[in-house]
Amino acid sequence: MIRLSPVRLIDENNQQVGVVETSEALARAREAGLDLVEIQPDARPPLCKIMDYGKFKYEQSKKEQKSRASQKSQEMKEVRLGRSIKVDPHDIGIRIDRARKFLLQGHKVMLVQQFRGREVVHADLGEDILRDVVEALQDIAKIDTPPRKMGRRMSMIISPDKPKVEAFKRKEEKAKREAEAATSEEEPDAENTEASDAAPEPDEAETSESRASSSD
Repeated sequence: MIRLSPVRLIDENNQQVGVVETSEALARAREAGLDLVEIQPDARPPLCKIMDYGKFKYEQSKKEQKSRASQKSQEMKEVRLGRSIKVDPHDIGIRIDRARKFLLQGHKVMLVQQFRGREVVHADLGEDILRDVVEALQDIAKIDTPPRKMGRRMSMIISPDKPKVEAFKRKEEKAKREAEAATSEEEPDAENTEASDAAPEPDEAETSESRASSSD
């Protein structure tokens, strides 16, 4: 319901028509078999466009869904490396795998190293651990925020490096296809195996001759 008149009109070909009476704009829309949509109601005069309103709403909905998905994919994930700088290498490996999973899903990752007791004076050791983790993930990640210490915590933020992530996924997919191809080549043909395993039946004529020889 467009109450104001005149309006600034854009036609169905995205051409600026200019300021026209609302009745004229509506007539143009009906003639084109389309709708007159107010796209900037706060402007004076309001900006209206001749378009397919149903298609417009559908495209708007798709854009909103894509925007929400993008925001969700950029969710910050936290990976704690340990409550002390004395962390078992195996545990560090588990944290690296977890961070890699998040990065491949498109999330940013905050790596957190905590200090216990007098460890707090050895911030350099905590930073070394963070750097080692980042080095293990450098094939898919980049540093957003360098190590920062706050109290008994040191953290740094890494994010997916999109070109590297895409290259990594292509490499993984290729390796998977090659592994499947190799497996299929190694599997023996079922029909040939059954045929080779089956013992040949003796010829009936040969069997009769053998019996005759035995009787003689």
